[in-house]
Formats: sequence, structure tokens, C-alpha cells
Amino acid sequence: MDIRRRDQLLRTSTLATATVYFFLAIVPAARAGPCTTDISRLETQIKQSASNPVAGPTATQTVGAQLHHQPTPGEIRNAEGKANADADAALDRARKADGQGDSAGCREALRQARLLYGLAKN
Repeated sequence: MDIRRRDQLLRTSTLATATVYFFLAIVPAARAGPCTTDISRLETQIKQSASNPVAGPTATQTVGAQLHHQPTPGEIRNAEGKANADADAALDRARKADGQGDSAGCREALRQARLLYGLAKN
């Protein structure tokens, strides 16, 4: 094989390799939505707070609580279930808005999720 042919093959393979790496680098970025990083950060905070017994989704105070009535175990379970469902739904809305490229909708859903999970934005 002559030197010119070898150099041409080397340049072609180098260009092909560089092109592959370029596309591999931009594909994940192209799929990332406007607040993918914020969603990931919030999910990490949620996982980290799971071991904290006082952390987790919260709901609004009931009238019975305002009247100093003690909740039954069933009422506590129902309230926890609703708080978890509401917080998960807010996080799902954020993911959906992020996937659609809706920055404002995503940020609002994240704000709601943070409130419901009791996590302040860093």
C-alpha cells in the first residue's frame, strides 16, 4: 500500500471517528428538555430525604385539625396517600412539560412538587 493511500485512509477513519463522537455527544443534549437537570436534582433530593421520618409529601391542614380533633389511623393513611399522589403527579407534570419543551410549565410543576415534598429550592 502506498503512503498516499494509507494517509487518505487514516484521514477518512479519523474523520469518521470524530463524526461518530460528535453525534454521540449531541444526541443526549438534544433529548434533554429545558429543566431536565432540575428534575434530576429534585429526584435526588427526594431520594436523599426518604430516610428522614419527618420529610416527605405534605397536605393542607384539615378543618378537624384546626378544631384540635385527633385524626384516626385511617385518616392519616388517606392523607399520606393523597399527599404522595399529589406530589408524584406534580413531578410527572414536570417530566411531561419537560419532554414537550414547555419550560414555564415544567418550572411551575417543579415549584409545586417542591412545595408538596417540603423541599426548598437550592
